[in-house]
Order: sequence, then C-alpha cells, then structure tokens
Amino acid sequence: MAVVRKITVAVTLALGAMAAQAQVSDGVIKIGVMSDMSSLYSDIGGPGSVAAARMAVEDFGAAKKGMKVEIVSADHQNKPDVGSGIARQWYDTDKVDAIFDVPNSGVALAINQLTREKGKAFINSGAASSDLTGKACSPNTVHWTYDTWMLANGTGSAIVKTGGDSWFFLTADYAFGHALERDTEAVVQKNGGKVLGKVRVPINTQDFSSFLLQAQSSKAKIIGLANAGGDTINSIKQASEFGIVKGGQSLAGLLVFISDVHGLGLNTAQGLIFTETFYWDLNDQTRAFAKRMAAANNGKYPTMVQAGVYAGVLHYLKAVEAAKTDDGTKVVAKMKELPTDDPLFGKGRIRADGRKIHPAYLVEVKKPSESKGPYDYYKIRTQIPADQAFRPEKDGGCSLIK
Repeated sequence: MAVVRKITVAVTLALGAMAAQAQVSDGVIKIGVMSDMSSLYSDIGGPGSVAAARMAVEDFGAAKKGMKVEIVSADHQNKPDVGSGIARQWYDTDKVDAIFDVPNSGVALAINQLTREKGKAFINSGAASSDLTGKACSPNTVHWTYDTWMLANGTGSAIVKTGGDSWFFLTADYAFGHALERDTEAVVQKNGGKVLGKVRVPINTQDFSSFLLQAQSSKAKIIGLANAGGDTINSIKQASEFGIVKGGQSLAGLLVFISDVHGLGLNTAQGLIFTETFYWDLNDQTRAFAKRMAAANNGKYPTMVQAGVYAGVLHYLKAVEAAKTDDGTKVVAKMKELPTDDPLFGKGRIRADGRKIHPAYLVEVKKPSESKGPYDYYKIRTQIPADQAFRPEKDGGCSLIK
C-alpha cells in the first residue's frame, strides 16, 4: 500500500459553527489528493497538486469559518488496482469525503465507479478520458480541467485545417491514450483527413525508436502523440534525434503541459501547437497564483492539472458550506447548482453530466528569442469559447442526460 501523508490544514472548529457543521461527518471535511507522486506524471500533478489543494483551503478561509478541513495524499503508481485499494481504504476506514486529481484515466475510471458505490465525491483534474462524462458518467463525479474531446477538437481540427491531413498515431496503451486517439481520429476524418496507421506504446516507455521508425515510414504528414508527461517528453526528444521533423513530418503533441515544455527546453519544443485550459500568464490573478505556487512547489510553475485541483477544491468547499453537509452525492449536486467562479478559470458552470465548462486556448511554444524568462513559453493563438471547447452534452451518451 502506498504511503499516505496527512496534512492538517485547519485544526480549530469554532463553537459558533458547531450547529452549521452538524451534518458534516465527524465534524471534519476530509480531502484526499491521489496522484502520481514519483513517476512520469509527477510534474503534471504530484506534490504540486497537494500544494494547490492546501492553497485552496487557505484561500477559502476554512479556519475562519470554523470548518475543519484535513488533506491526505497518496501515490496511485499509475495502477488501477493500487488506486482502488487506496480509495477503498480512504472511504471505508479513513473517512475521506472527496478525492481530487488522479492523473491516469485507467485509475480515474476505477475511482469513478467506486466513488459512486460509496456515495462520496470525485473531482477529477488529472485524467483526460472523455468517457468520465460520457458512457461512464456518474452523479458523484465532476471532470474539471480538460478531456480528450477538447484536446482533439482544439489541436486536431486546427492542424487538419492548416494542411495536416494525413496522420499516424503513437498511442499510450491504456484508457487515456485509446480515448485520445479515438477522439482525434474522429476529428481528423470529419475534417477530410486520413489516418495512415497507429501503434500502441506501453506507458512509461524509455525507448521509442521502433515506434518512431514505423511513424516515419508511414510518410504521414502528422505524427500524433496520444501520450502525456514523461512519455511525451521522451518521444519528442527521440523524434528530434531521428531527424523526423527535419525530414518533413510534423509532431502533434495532443496533450502537452508547461512542465513538459520546461523539461524539453525551447530549442526542442519551439513551434509545438497544442490546447490548454490554463496558462499562468493570462492575467494578474493567474500570475499571482503562479508566483505563490512556485514558492510552494520548488520553483515549478503550475500546470493546468494543478490549477484544476485548486479551483475544484475551492468550489467543493463552497458547495459543502452551502449544502451544510459533506455527503458526496448532495455536495456534487450542489456543485452543479452553484455557478463556478475562481481566479484561475473565471466564471463557469458544471453541467448535468459532470463536465466543468470554461474556455480553452490553442497555444504555440515560443522560440528561445521570444521568451523573456523562465516559464514564458506560450503564445496564445486563439481562445476557444467555453460553449465550444467541450463536447455537446447531448452527444456524450451520459445516462444522467434526459
């Protein structure tokens, strides 16, 4: 079992708030941040997601409101059985009320089902599979930050419309990669493009050479990287070593984070085009958050996943306060009822299928000469309005939609 670290965020429960908290189980709101703490997705979520959750509790003012909030965290090791085991212990024994983050769609889909069975709350920021608000939708789950449909329709359609009409996919071989490949292939074909081939790659692969050679020999204009984190970094670096881009093919990073760009460096990453829902340099509020986050996370600027954890915890606590309970089913219903409003994503809402709605941004990585300093990496090519950024509710196949 993974080591669980416990952080008590607020330790006082004001006498005047006792009545208001009467329906909060044990008088404690207990939040579990489950992430990849040590492997290929640890820079995307990991300890930074725990820091973001703590910041949200502080900014909500839980202690001043007499609300006792505790945060625990654990490493799911990118294994659905490990993640499910942690979640079951949290729910049954440790009295955790809500789970946040969970990068890795295989783990997230398992947590999604278990959370529904236990009547708890799952606010996902890290996983991408659009099935979480589609065929696997649940009244106990909110999908906050991004998903594979958004990535495909943002990045995929933009690339096809500018001439990238033949594709070959390098796909992470689990639920996330399969969903991202599926959703992007649909967009490519809808816009008149063709998929010439695809290859499934084990997660956390170190040597991409055989897969890249297959992509190179396909002669496809675009090599779509349906992977993330360390897999994205390694595939882009090794593609550069093979001279694939110099040979006339282009790489499409279908899910790229600012931590990936930082790891690659601008010399390698320049010109990459992809879709994000958060960038630290959007406005004064996002810049202020990024500076605080960097101070709490070893100088690392926040990813959109970590921003989603912050915003999700903030809205969750607002819903607990409004509903006067930490019953998961009731809190998620209240989260959908209340409009969302936070410093990182602005005003938005949560649909009946659990999909959080906000704008997305098609970005391009700057050339080294264009960057003014660390993490000044993106040019915003276009903003995708919130009502266009995500799959229409009626098209997802969610059983919650009448």
